[in-house]
Amino acid sequence: MKIFLDTADVSQISQVYDTGLLDGVTTNPTLILKSGRQLLDVITEISRTFPELESISAEVVGDTKEEMLSQAKNYYTISPNVTIKVPCTVEGLKTCKYLSDSGIKTNVTLVFSVAQAILASKAGATYISPFVGRWVDNSIDGTEIIQNIRKAFDYSFTSTQILAASLRDVRQVEQSTLAGANVATIPPSVFWKMYDNILTRSGIEQFNKDWAEVNK
Repeated sequence: MKIFLDTADVSQISQVYDTGLLDGVTTNPTLILKSGRQLLDVITEISRTFPELESISAEVVGDTKEEMLSQAKNYYTISPNVTIKVPCTVEGLKTCKYLSDSGIKTNVTLVFSVAQAILASKAGATYISPFVGRWVDNSIDGTEIIQNIRKAFDYSFTSTQILAASLRDVRQVEQSTLAGANVATIPPSVFWKMYDNILTRSGIEQFNKDWAEVNK
């Protein structure tokens, strides 16, 4: 399982990167808005500060393929590890196909069905991003879509990776992994919570107590 961080905060990325467990970063217009910065500046800083990361997603928006490609050129020319994130729409998948055929990594976002995943894979997407949390918000099992896409992809032998997105807690990370996701993109807060377990904490407390007793 690969772990991507879903944030535009470079300082938080740096803290997680220092653990040696980070594989990539995803951003979106909402995260960029919260950062108070411009997307181009954020993507440039992340790619130059963390050149070893597999993928840094920069999202493009627009009503046409031409609009999206015009924006995309600003980002994929920064670094080979920049991935262009496009919506799962007709024009978005046209953009995906063009970029993929040109050897540029793509991430098709806002995927909510197996049918959409199939089309994105046909368009050559490097990653597809099913939104688990948004299904859960509507009282639907969000990991079931991961499971079904995994089956479809295994049958078709596609190289497109399933990137579980909109993950709100550690349990959703676990469930998405068990359902067959290749990647989980998570907020920094969820990453740090993955370390925590009450039995681990109590075990460390006991070991420390016993070690102190041994060394009296």
